[in-house]
Amino acid sequence: MQSHAYVAIVTLVSLLVYFWMVIGVGGARRKSGIDAPAMTGDPGLERAVRIQANTLEWLPVFLPSLWLCHLFWQPQDPSGLIVAAIGIVWIVGRIVYALGYASDPSKRSMGFGIQLLATAVLLFGALGKAVMSLIAG
Repeated sequence: MQSHAYVAIVTLVSLLVYFWMVIGVGGARRKSGIDAPAMTGDPGLERAVRIQANTLEWLPVFLPSLWLCHLFWQPQDPSGLIVAAIGIVWIVGRIVYALGYASDPSKRSMGFGIQLLATAVLLFGALGKAVMSLIAG
């Protein structure tokens, strides 16, 4: 298997999860009868919009961290399986966040915490390895 295949698959699945959330906004619009550009007036629509928007806000942190962590740690993890597994944790966290938030906004915390932890591991893993490679020269 190519060295980047696992991380590429996680990247694509994370985008599919985001696409699912975008479709959820459309479904909430149809259910509520609220047409664009309005975004308020129905709690289900407002939650769907926040789920999608919050995920969009996290993708620019998650995706570069995923890939940079993979590239910097590739000598120790040639297949990218470990980094990909952390990426899967992020995906699971986003799904838990979305399902919790959709049912009751107070139930979003666990999913948010899971994805935050996964992102932090990737971000600081990449940063740490980058700094170590500069120091090692």
